[in-house]
Amino acid sequence: MTDSFEKIWQLLESHGIVPGKQADCARLWETYTLDEQRKIYCSINRKLKNGKFVHFDPVRAIAENAPKSYDKVLTFDQYYTRFDTTTEQPGWRMVTPKTGNVYYEHL
Repeated sequence: MTDSFEKIWQLLESHGIVPGKQADCARLWETYTLDEQRKIYCSINRKLKNGKFVHFDPVRAIAENAPKSYDKVLTFDQYYTRFDTTTEQPGWRMVTPKTGNVYYEHL
């Protein structure tokens, strides 16, 4: 695992996360660029220091703190990696074109 993942994992663990999600969390973390990872870390760290809500599911905590420009469209595989499901999540919709691959749009 990368050093950046170890740092975010330690931060999330200190928050009291739902156990057993480290592998899923690491897979999601690797889908972001280093710059995006830094922004996610800073966002979560700032929220925790200010007593604001950070989700106890580490996968959701990372996804919810990702830069919004990254979240506009996800491929089927990216969506599954992020949410560990293919069902629509709040704020997302599945798009099934007549030709081509299924993708997900952030509303």
